[in-house]
Amino acid sequence: MIDIDKIRKDFPILKREVHGKPLVYFDNAATSQTPQIVIDTIVDYYQNYNANIHRGVHTLSQEATDKYEEARIKIQKHFNVKEAYEIIFTSGTTHGINMIASGFASILNEGDEIIVSALEHHSNIVPWQMLCEKTGAILRVIPMNLEGTLEMDFYHNMLSKKTKLVFCNHVSNALGTINPIKEIITTAHKVGAAVLVDGAQATPHIKPDVQDLDVDFYVASAHKLCGPTGVGMLYGKQEWLEKLPPYQGGGEMIASVTFEKTTYAGLPHKFEAGTPNICGGIAFGAALDYMNTVGFKNIASYEDELLQYATEKLLAIEGLKIYGTSKDKTAVISFNIEGIHPYDIGAILDKLGIAVRTGHHCAQPIMDYYKIPGTVRASFSFYNTKEEINAFVEGVEKAKLMLS
Repeated sequence: MIDIDKIRKDFPILKREVHGKPLVYFDNAATSQTPQIVIDTIVDYYQNYNANIHRGVHTLSQEATDKYEEARIKIQKHFNVKEAYEIIFTSGTTHGINMIASGFASILNEGDEIIVSALEHHSNIVPWQMLCEKTGAILRVIPMNLEGTLEMDFYHNMLSKKTKLVFCNHVSNALGTINPIKEIITTAHKVGAAVLVDGAQATPHIKPDVQDLDVDFYVASAHKLCGPTGVGMLYGKQEWLEKLPPYQGGGEMIASVTFEKTTYAGLPHKFEAGTPNICGGIAFGAALDYMNTVGFKNIASYEDELLQYATEKLLAIEGLKIYGTSKDKTAVISFNIEGIHPYDIGAILDKLGIAVRTGHHCAQPIMDYYKIPGTVRASFSFYNTKEEINAFVEGVEKAKLMLS
């Protein structure tokens, strides 16, 4: 059960005004807001034990190292990862994807196939295109339908011994569709393909169990999970992480260095060259602690209630069309009003203190499929309210009146 009044007090930014109006923050799919306990964790790090990790014998370095590695274990437990060294700290989801794409450059041959879905974010398309250009591999796409769901029959027919890697997001950032990733993983493994799942949009709403999914790689970002920007995680099965070459060279990722030869450190350090975002990693752990205290079942139930309420209210507006109508979706509504550009709606909403995202949401192929320039996207979190949805719907109606 969500105690919404108590939760909202945890987020200081929700008290501010924008253009003289109370802030209504419905851009959670881009970045979630940060609770005070995570802000305090960041301040505590810089005030009390700011130091580089793993290399120092002095007290501050040891304290920072302990806190950083404790955060890795928190992430391990949250995602039910077998070993802590299978968690690699990254700068975010995009970084994790590029690490794996870079590693597969040494594995793929000309004519091998990579499968991605039509629902992907640009960061889940461009690295694989670059990889195909380097290796001569072929990129194939699982098609989508008008509901915004994947055509799984096509996917099953695409799989073959040529398939080496399958990539799919757990949840579409543009439409909120929850993809059937367990089915995708199971069938890919039958032809010997590895699977990477982008969990950036799923992890704020769903608590993935990577061992149950049997996924080979899973990536996520802290800033979608009430944590700071600039930090994320890559999970990889040990056998895969040991097989892939390092992504970057530098300090920390080596066992020994001479001018004749360098040997690499074991996991996870092999993939963590240079000084990491130490404070960010520690704050990532604090954010997971906070969200687990709220409870992911409570979060999912409450956000679904918000989604159904907002959907019903918006559909009552004449000329409004929602894109992405899957029965399985998170609390995201992408919509347009006939004859009105989404940017114009977003600009008017901003003047009313309401933050939404407009455009193609780094998912241009989805917009091309629907033959639209973009959408207005409202994305809800567990700290949002029905009263905020009422203000948002009134704002959309006002924008329609002004722009029609």
